[in-house]
Amino acid sequence: MSVTIILPMRYGSRRFPGKALVPLKGADGACKTLIHRCWEAANRVSGITRVVVATDDERIVAEVANFGGESVLTSPDCRNGTERCAETVRILGIKDGFIVNLQGDAPLTPPWFIEDLVKAARGFGQFDLLTPVIQCDAEGHAALMNDRRAGRVGATTVVFDSRQHALYFSKEVIPFTTEASAVYHHVGVYLYTVEALSWYSDQQAGPLELTEGLEQLRFLEFGRRIGCVPVQSRGQTFWELNNPSDISLVEACLRDQSIT
Repeated sequence: MSVTIILPMRYGSRRFPGKALVPLKGADGACKTLIHRCWEAANRVSGITRVVVATDDERIVAEVANFGGESVLTSPDCRNGTERCAETVRILGIKDGFIVNLQGDAPLTPPWFIEDLVKAARGFGQFDLLTPVIQCDAEGHAALMNDRRAGRVGATTVVFDSRQHALYFSKEVIPFTTEASAVYHHVGVYLYTVEALSWYSDQQAGPLELTEGLEQLRFLEFGRRIGCVPVQSRGQTFWELNNPSDISLVEACLRDQSIT
């Protein structure tokens, strides 16, 4: 079963315009752009067939060509990364296999997150997409709560049922609790079937997706199944680059993990 990783990235991010090309300093002091570091993270995953950057901006296409990657120029009308992945699958003529959406703001994604996702896909049963989740520790929970207290739109949390089917995703910290271990941080990675991507691009966004700004809620609003796959951080700090204030946090993690 082939596995294609697609990195959807647009230049005009609402919260952080141009972040795809923001330089991030690695452990050796050298700078690489955010999209370059995400592409390198994708290529550290074992068993992957192909890695493609999907964008609507020629500046990102040029940067991908500069570091020797493959890109696809997609429509500016794509409303989110999942729609951009669906268009990329059509452009490339992919008919089967699994499609992984590794969002272009997550350069610290450990390779085993995606490897565990692919392994789970082969035995999960019926699903439209799978996504990894991390059980919070005290430090991770505090970081989530600090973002909310400061009015920053940061990471996403999720609640799921006893079968590990997602019930809801939110930019709020859910469930309401002081127990860190009851909270699961949603990692911005999705594994889709090709059929699910085709279905998604034909649907209109529902009110919950529009309210939260979370693309995966379209699946839940229309009764489709999202499987949550718990993964382990193995002591490695995971953080996304959502806001300019996250740059220093990501760079500190790159140093701590000796990523050049």
